[in-house]
Amino acid sequence: MSASAIFVLDLKGKVLICRNYKGDVDMAEIDHFMPLLMQHEEEGLLCPVLSHGSVHFMWIKHSNLYLVATTNKNSNASLVYSFLYKLVEVFTEYFKELEEESIQDNFVVVYELLDELMDFGFPQTTDSKILQEYITQEGAKLEVAKSKVPTTVTNAVSWRSEGIKYKKNEVFIDVIESINVLVNANGSVMSSDIVGSIKLKTMLSGMPELRLGLNDRVLFALTGRDKGKTVTMEDVKFHQCVRLSRFESDRTISFIPPDGESELMSYRINTHVKPLIWIESIIEKFSHSRVEIMVKAKGQFKKQSVANNVEVRVPVPSDADSPKFKTSTGNAKYVPEKNMVVWTIKSFPGGKEFLMRAHFGLPSVENDELEGKPPITVKFEIPYFTVSGIQVRYMKIIEKSGYQALPWVRYITQSGDYQLRTNV
Repeated sequence: MSASAIFVLDLKGKVLICRNYKGDVDMAEIDHFMPLLMQHEEEGLLCPVLSHGSVHFMWIKHSNLYLVATTNKNSNASLVYSFLYKLVEVFTEYFKELEEESIQDNFVVVYELLDELMDFGFPQTTDSKILQEYITQEGAKLEVAKSKVPTTVTNAVSWRSEGIKYKKNEVFIDVIESINVLVNANGSVMSSDIVGSIKLKTMLSGMPELRLGLNDRVLFALTGRDKGKTVTMEDVKFHQCVRLSRFESDRTISFIPPDGESELMSYRINTHVKPLIWIESIIEKFSHSRVEIMVKAKGQFKKQSVANNVEVRVPVPSDADSPKFKTSTGNAKYVPEKNMVVWTIKSFPGGKEFLMRAHFGLPSVENDELEGKPPITVKFEIPYFTVSGIQVRYMKIIEKSGYQALPWVRYITQSGDYQLRTNV
């Protein structure tokens, strides 16, 4: 079971727009949502599902809006939440910014979309590219468009329209890996993993069939090849276009791609990752007078690679003032509203070491509030490089007209949740 009705509320709980799909829950029940939410907030027991009698409210907050689904059945909560986040995605595609103003300015389109996205409480057409073919933002065009629903909606391939034409046929493949690392104050790696994503930008005519080959360990074991480096992917999630039965039988990633940009798949690799940018810090706090900070950053990746737009964020006490900095490269800046120093290095070559020193004054009166010990966090991006060693071995493009198409591959490694704890 899914949702009975969908509501979009402002921050005060006023209903901006709603759509009743099943009629089995009184629409006036939404009046109980905001008081319940405030009560739970005050008690510090905020929960993603709130209940009033036999009615359950599943909600998310986005910008200055609440999106709420109601049900009185034992609904599939993960399906409802996936749908609410999909709503945000579709509305953002249409209106660029999803906020109270964009809902009020596009009332008719929002209602049309709510009509098409869900039917009798079950998600229906949720691909914004397909929706944009027959729900347009010009009010006058809306009536004409509505009478002719594209065949794509009822097709087996609901994510791609027929008759697409390009002068130059190309497909761009981005392999993006984010590294999550937690290092304790003694310098030991407590946890680490890699979260990867393969994104496509397809500019291909017709209805092409694509086959993607990766250096997947399971595939190599199945075919009896064990040459070269392979990777073991876990938690693999595919776009709906991938033929799952084919992947499960022989690990072939075969699909008819959506037009334009899409995420083909995501995966996780549970492995011990050596931190690519290693941070050593000495933070000395002299009570009632000053704080001295020394941070050393070292690039622990290949010399031929370069990390771009590196940001090292070092926490400082909330009552610190009069900052002074000295850096061997880049520039450091005090961000008082976040109680941190941000050290920015535009280009950080592998194997190099850089140093940053900071000096802060402390007030003579002790701050009574006990402060936590927030970690140092690092942001970076390294192009032409993947930590896991995943590789696109081939991309075959088959289309009945037999045109030649060019696949382009790009690899990027970036920081995910990258934290190094400090002693102070």
